[in-house]
Amino acid sequence: MTLKLAIVPVTPFEQNCSIVFCEKTKEAAVVDPGGDLEKIEDALSKLDVKLCKVLLTHGHLDHCAGAKELAKKWQVPIEGPHHLEKFWLDQLPEQTVRFGFGEAEPFEPDRWLLDGDSVQLGEHELKVFHCPGHTPGHIVFYDEPTRLAFVGDVLFAGSIGRTDFPRGNHADLISAIKTKLWPLGNDVHFVPGHGPMSTFGRERQSNPYVGDGV
Repeated sequence: MTLKLAIVPVTPFEQNCSIVFCEKTKEAAVVDPGGDLEKIEDALSKLDVKLCKVLLTHGHLDHCAGAKELAKKWQVPIEGPHHLEKFWLDQLPEQTVRFGFGEAEPFEPDRWLLDGDSVQLGEHELKVFHCPGHTPGHIVFYDEPTRLAFVGDVLFAGSIGRTDFPRGNHADLISAIKTKLWPLGNDVHFVPGHGPMSTFGRERQSNPYVGDGV
């Protein structure tokens, strides 16, 4: 039983939209569809999988501006983020116009997610961790058998998420990474919101913001 992954860069921000699916059931979720839905749908077709849900790590437009349209077209639920992201989702119409993303409606997910919740995908159960700091309601999805995490803009290869946005908090972000992510293990691979994948162990060794030597 394996969880498979394909990454589709979307939007002018080159955001890592992930298509993750259960190898056995072919049930798939799209994580953070910020836009370019035709690229996402083309990837779903080539993978020959069935979209069952949309998962959101947080409410920034490059991660969620395409979520409602995709979910409506495929008639699937949106799960996540945490309810503290509502103020970001409410701003989508203004933000998408401001940054040239076209038009997007404000929305609420079918299910807000809390720390300790889980999301079922085929035979896999993705654990949910609330990791505030970049935004107040940011969450991370983690599949323990595959040792794979989807961390959005919490952590990057060699960096961490910005905390200068409204309701951002640097201390909260550092704490979330060290207390929620590091205990999962150095061998965990993660998909960041932007840029290449890395492992928690690699970041603990060399990340200038949250490495063990900082």
